[in-house]
This record gives sequence, C-alpha cells and structure tokens, in this order.
Amino acid sequence: MNLLITWYVRATTALKREEGQTTAEYALVILAAAAVAVVLIAWARSSGKLPAFFDQIIDTVIGDAQAA
Repeated sequence: MNLLITWYVRATTALKREEGQTTAEYALVILAAAAVAVVLIAWARSSGKLPAFFDQIIDTVIGDAQAA
C-alpha cells in the first residue's frame, strides 16, 4: 500500500511540474500557425491568386449543384 501512495505522489508531482510546459508548447504552436497564416495571406494578396481561387471554388460548387 505504501508503494502505491509513493507512486501516486510522484506521478502527481511530475504532472504538476509539466502543466506550465504544456501551456507554453501550445502557445508556441499557435504562434507558429499564426505566422504561417500571415505569410500565406500576404502571398495570396500580392499574387492576385486569392480571387481566382475563390472563383474556381464557386464555379465547382455551382457545377456540382447543377449536375445533381
């Protein structure tokens, strides 16, 4: 029984120490995703491909709807 209590205390202590680390990792992933999104949006706006992309999507949806 004493071994079980010791294991439980060690496990909860280890988990408590990693809570802040996990939060920081999530924050870094969110920042990286936001940076990629900003670069992608900047490229799409400067290249003029964004309106053509959405036009193609609308045309495909309309074509599929008419075929059904």
